[in-house]
Amino acid sequence: MSEPAKLNYTRRAALAALCAIGLQVALAPRARADEEAAVSANAPAPVAWSTLTADEQKILSRFSDRWNTLPPEQQQRLLRGSRRWLSMSPEERERAQTRFKRWREMSPEERELARKRWHEYRDLTPEQQQRVREGYHRLKNLTPEQRQKLRERWENATPEERQKWLERRREKRERRQPPP
Repeated sequence: MSEPAKLNYTRRAALAALCAIGLQVALAPRARADEEAAVSANAPAPVAWSTLTADEQKILSRFSDRWNTLPPEQQQRLLRGSRRWLSMSPEERERAQTRFKRWREMSPEERELARKRWHEYRDLTPEQQQRVREGYHRLKNLTPEQRQKLRERWENATPEERQKWLERRREKRERRQPPP
């Protein structure tokens, strides 16, 4: 793979991971509440098709002919997803569709990298997750020219320069944090 292709691949994978993080940050509280309400601790109960609302049936229509044969866990996941969708504003739905389209266009390798980064993010402490979100928002608030300049600076740096840069950032962050 050529250098420009690798760079494009890395950028797309990073963008996908950020989108996944943004979606999770936006929907996590609602999803957790839905999950706790919809799924019992040990064994989720099957959901009869007839108990779904008309809107839920419409969203899940492609599963209608096999709904009763789906495992209860999958029924619950699909139902939670449909309820999340129904609770979204039109703008949120549009953003979700855009992210899903971007996801479908990714290669299997890019998807796997995004999943890996998402799992790494989930394993962070809440404070570390907050720092990641703050860094993302700072990056997002830069102008395209500033982002490009920062990207070029990083790409042109040697591994040693990158390490020093990261260490300086860590030191600055530690100085800003009050002692426990």
